[in-house]
Amino acid sequence: MSDAYVSRGTVHEEVVDGFGTVRILPLDAKGDAELIHSWVSEERAAFWGMNGLTRDQVADIYAHMDTLDTHHAFLMLKDGIPAALLQTYDPEADRVSECYEVQPGDIGVHLLLAPPTATGGARSGWTAGLVAAITAYVFRTLGRRRIVVDPDVRNDKAIARFVKQGFDAGPAVVLPEIDLPDVYLPEKRAQLAFLRREVVFPA
Repeated sequence: MSDAYVSRGTVHEEVVDGFGTVRILPLDAKGDAELIHSWVSEERAAFWGMNGLTRDQVADIYAHMDTLDTHHAFLMLKDGIPAALLQTYDPEADRVSECYEVQPGDIGVHLLLAPPTATGGARSGWTAGLVAAITAYVFRTLGRRRIVVDPDVRNDKAIARFVKQGFDAGPAVVLPEIDLPDVYLPEKRAQLAFLRREVVFPA
């Protein structure tokens, strides 16, 4: 495992058959800023909404998130190598709550995969392996009952990935603009999708 991460605390570790060992650790807003900035600045990450931001601006966003009890950011490692940026949030404390009826046990998830060049090129089964670790974390470790995702309606690849992993497509919605002193989010047309715990871990 890379010395850069071996000493950092882990919230979840999962050995995914046929894929590898996935560790989920809290994002270090300052220490991981260079890495995350390089990911979110790529054209492929345009739907993440951080294209054009500086490294310091990205660090500030995640430093602010670290002060919240309802929104959390994590770095996902596959066999010690950075593989994805994971964000989880309480839907009741998020603008998505204005677009669907939040149920007890819901958790929101955003997932940005690392660029292929950072993880050795071709990655068959990559999304499935990471989602397996995420579902184990949120359903078993956190005890949540349902995941909600809200990819941009134009992000066909992300929507297809979630559906392939067992998510049920919900309605297309418009997430309202958020304009606060610490946070600005433009209006977003999103495709909601849901994954229930019993689909992944039948009773």
